[in-house]
Amino acid sequence: MDNSTSTPEERFALIVGELLNEPGVTPPTPGRAFGSSGLKVHQKIFAMLAQEKLVVKLPKTRIDELVASGAGERYDPRHNGRVMKEWITIDPGSSVDWLPLAQEALEFVGRKP
Repeated sequence: MDNSTSTPEERFALIVGELLNEPGVTPPTPGRAFGSSGLKVHQKIFAMLAQEKLVVKLPKTRIDELVASGAGERYDPRHNGRVMKEWITIDPGSSVDWLPLAQEALEFVGRKP
């Protein structure tokens, strides 16, 4: 699907559809709590949609690389300047393909004990 003509919700739904059959992955659950819109692997969130942006968990060094390249911003869930070191937000207008980042996040979170 063309990123310029699809909504963030549609783009995230495609990610859910692609990754839901992976071992240990569970779908987002209805609700307003943190991570309720998130994909989980073994009960741990690895990707979610927040304020129309993709949010994924990756190693801090990978987050540093992505931020330095301009691909995204560190995730600040409370908008108070306290960013999460292993989370990044990707704007829907970014040229970065969301699915490979979500797959990378799945691998990262899925292998953590």
